[in-house]
Amino acid sequence: MSVVRACILAAGVGNRLGEVDDKPPKALLEFGGKSLLARHLANLARIGVESVVIGTGYRAADLKAEAAAASFPGEIDFVHNPDFEEGSVITMAVLGEAMIDADGPVILMDADVLYDPRLMAQLAGSTHANCLLVDRDFEEGDEPVKICVRGESDLVDFRKIVDAPFDWCGESVGFFKWSPAMAENLTRRAEEYIARGVRDAPYEEVIRDAILAAPADFGFEDITGTPWVEIDFAEDVTRAETEILPLIDRDVQ
Repeated sequence: MSVVRACILAAGVGNRLGEVDDKPPKALLEFGGKSLLARHLANLARIGVESVVIGTGYRAADLKAEAAAASFPGEIDFVHNPDFEEGSVITMAVLGEAMIDADGPVILMDADVLYDPRLMAQLAGSTHANCLLVDRDFEEGDEPVKICVRGESDLVDFRKIVDAPFDWCGESVGFFKWSPAMAENLTRRAEEYIARGVRDAPYEEVIRDAILAAPADFGFEDITGTPWVEIDFAEDVTRAETEILPLIDRDVQ
């Protein structure tokens, strides 16, 4: 079954990019004359996504204006997280009903990634009902969210700092495909975090809980070698402009 909806986590402020007055949301950073959001919408349209729901927070009006200016052929809706300066688990919960109501597989994705369109196509076309994307070629450290695997395919952890023994690991791209059942599972877990007052958690913790509870329900696609970069720090902007964008432009021509 094809993916018909994508939900984009775009509520954050992006404080790690530095102290810049009135800085734009990271989804509005431009590379090659196009914002990340415009690129997302074009890439999603390319794989046949008909509905996009954007979880907004910081400078929501600017995100709405950029989405309106894009030539996305489907429907774009917005859900707002007024507590966007807290954990991204709140934005995941706010997006929850949109994920559940997708009437089929749904993509959940970070907004702050510059990537080759083939990466999104690989996710959408995966045979795994619940799919993560993993890049084995990454810099070790405490910052990357790691997908940890025992053997060839058994997921054992999903976190920045992992506890479980594993045979190999790679970095998560921050793009996921969920079945309707998993979308509801994750939404309810996110709501439970908030009900317990755990409002500062990253949304990845919710996914980790679901993976540890039923690892066989999840699979992954290895996208090692496909150009992408998550924009967290100022040096990521430089890498996106000088290294990743030229590779993307070369491959899509």
